[in-house]
Amino acid sequence: MRINRNLILAFLIWIGNLHGSDVPFTSGERLEYSLKWGFIPVGSAVMEVLPTRKKQGKNLQVIRFSVRTNDFADAFYKVRTVVESEVSEDFSKSYFYSKTQREGKTKRDVKVRFDYQRRVAEYVENNGESRTVEIQDPVFDPLAIAYFFRLNPIGENSQRVLPTCDGKRFMQIVVRTGPYDRMTVPAGKFKVVGTTPEMKNLSGVFKKSPDGILRVWYSADNRRLPVKISSKVVVGSFTASLVKTSGFVSGGG
Repeated sequence: MRINRNLILAFLIWIGNLHGSDVPFTSGERLEYSLKWGFIPVGSAVMEVLPTRKKQGKNLQVIRFSVRTNDFADAFYKVRTVVESEVSEDFSKSYFYSKTQREGKTKRDVKVRFDYQRRVAEYVENNGESRTVEIQDPVFDPLAIAYFFRLNPIGENSQRVLPTCDGKRFMQIVVRTGPYDRMTVPAGKFKVVGTTPEMKNLSGVFKKSPDGILRVWYSADNRRLPVKISSKVVVGSFTASLVKTSGFVSGGG
């Protein structure tokens, strides 16, 4: 695998600048969202930072994302999915990633271990045989990048490159930001900046939808909250809007 050395250098310089920054989240942060399919409420989701976990001699930051459908949606497509990410204490790389997926008839348990000595990610699904993919150091899993993006101020009309791996393949995800805007969600009114990843780097249902759009709006303050998430794909339009926040470090926008 050929890796762009200039991208790595720029990324490491950026990581170095983080040591003087205030991390906008800490253990106990909990973000609650309402989920809609079009205008129809279909469930809820939670993003939270759990207590630090000691594993294989390392102190790891733990992030969890969980989503569940409501009684109405359960009748035709029940979802109970939990994703966890374990990252280094200084939030410079991912070490473990797991997903317990219960969506309709799909039942999948995924575990990914990032081995930086061997420079591979080891992927295991449903306790089957493991497979590996080459990675660089550092790399982030799909959940961790949502928090990594919050570590530094998010400027308008800019772009960032995030080295990402889901255990199946390594990607350089290019995320572009738009202009500042104002947004009202159940949690309140926010000044926000929208972000959009390059769709050519994404797979699954997005790959099947030529006009697919994935957008995340972050608050333009020192918390950099993911205020709203919107996806438009072949199966319709989904939105997650921030309803409630708790467990912040001191300060705000």
